[in-house]
Amino acid sequence: MSDALFAALEATWPPLSSQTPGPFRLRNGAGGGKRVSAAVLEGAFSEAALDALGEQPLFQLRANQDALDAALEKRGYRVVDPTLLMTAPVELVAETPRPVSLPTIWPLLAIQRHIWAEGHVGPERIAVMERACDPKMSFIARFQDRAAGVGFLAIHQGIAMLHALHVDPDFRRKGVAQYMVRGMADWAQRHGATTFALAVTRANASARALYTRLGMQEVDAYHYREKQP
Repeated sequence: MSDALFAALEATWPPLSSQTPGPFRLRNGAGGGKRVSAAVLEGAFSEAALDALGEQPLFQLRANQDALDAALEKRGYRVVDPTLLMTAPVELVAETPRPVSLPTIWPLLAIQRHIWAEGHVGPERIAVMERACDPKMSFIARFQDRAAGVGFLAIHQGIAMLHALHVDPDFRRKGVAQYMVRGMADWAQRHGATTFALAVTRANASARALYTRLGMQEVDAYHYREKQP
């Protein structure tokens, strides 16, 4: 399942381009954040291969990559953003939203871009959504006659991956996020997904609690190592 999850994570939130020197894949995220920019080990690790890369500012470390992790530690790379992958059968999460309460929209509207910008999802991350695999969709939650939140979802080989969920601060702790996730899972189920998945940082305790309440479980993890100044 891990390989399929990481493949879905990349297909639904892809870099602009990548190249593969030796066992590493170097990704050009075009400013879209760590998830699309970090170098990742895809073959057998060796110190010589790491030396051959030259200076790389950021790596993504997955399970069973302890040798690379230790080598980067010795070279002064610090751990950043330990992240969990969580999944559930899509039917466990899905719930049909009320009419007009969670419109599906593609291409994006200006109001969605505005709400995302307030959540630090700017044009570079919007560009990631635009180049993601199909089927994909954006969502906007309507609550008390206002736009209350936005989210993005795409499906790769039966895995629906949730990205960029952001709820306006005025509407937090009112059930909007839960309603959105359930409605997005409903859309995913109707478009052929069997698994609902997402990545969430360990530090985001409130989001992890929400996803756990929805029946999602932690199934894998990764972290980044970033070169310290």
